[in-house]
Amino acid sequence: MTDKNPEYDFKWCPGCGDFGVRRALEQALQKYIIDTEIPIENNVIVAGIGCSGNMVHLLEGQQPFGIHGLHGRTLPIAMGIKSSRPDLNVTVVAGDGDFLSIGMEHIAPQAQRNLDVCVIVMDNAVYGLTKGQSSPTSHEGMITSSTPYGKMEDAVNPLKLYLTLGVSHVASALSSKIKDLSQMIYDAMKYPGFAIVHVQSPCTEYNNTYEQLKGNVKKGIQPMAWSLPEDHNPESVSDAQNIVDRDGIPLGLIYQAKDRTSFSKRVEETTSSMNGKSAEDIITLYSV
Repeated sequence: MTDKNPEYDFKWCPGCGDFGVRRALEQALQKYIIDTEIPIENNVIVAGIGCSGNMVHLLEGQQPFGIHGLHGRTLPIAMGIKSSRPDLNVTVVAGDGDFLSIGMEHIAPQAQRNLDVCVIVMDNAVYGLTKGQSSPTSHEGMITSSTPYGKMEDAVNPLKLYLTLGVSHVASALSSKIKDLSQMIYDAMKYPGFAIVHVQSPCTEYNNTYEQLKGNVKKGIQPMAWSLPEDHNPESVSDAQNIVDRDGIPLGLIYQAKDRTSFSKRVEETTSSMNGKSAEDIITLYSV
């Protein structure tokens, strides 16, 4: 990738949307470190298996701690990290196939706990690493290597799913709008609760949707992506629901719950009220 980091080469195709996500995450993390004065070692990137997994090799030089977990199991790993080290800034990176298929079963429990992590989901509507099979967000009828006669299931609406499951902070972005995406990631890192930034990150090899997302006037293609109205209230559940019920891809902060206790705070409050015995007290008690 670079002369400074020759030992690792990013296995992404030219034009892959994940390059933009990488740059936005790098910028957000640098800003977070400066603003909070938290050392780089106290930041953790948790990835599953897939193209998104390259994000654990984020920075040149000094690195945050990175961990590759099992496919779809990024949230349990993140919960384990926050349970033992609540002081760490944990960011989960995943793809739509990773997070919304085998990983979907973990979203609701962490939404209920309000696990205080930032999750970045890179959505290209295919399993890119394994040669373009259909994913949960692939549209009905889509021709892929695993659905040569067209996908038979409806596509999952991830934004609607997050709201339904009770995710506290939901944002939507494009990988090509790096400045906006970087700010969304930074805000999600700072948010004291379960925050998901869902990114449209096109796969140029198996599902190149750049033109559909941005639009093309000459070809008469209207953009799928649209900015949230200025009067949108992200603290309103009904406003957020109205946004995700509309066609296309909304861009911006869709929902943000206020004054909801985070998982780390709940753990702190619970443990502080316990009258548990120390290991020394237990040994003394049972040795008599």
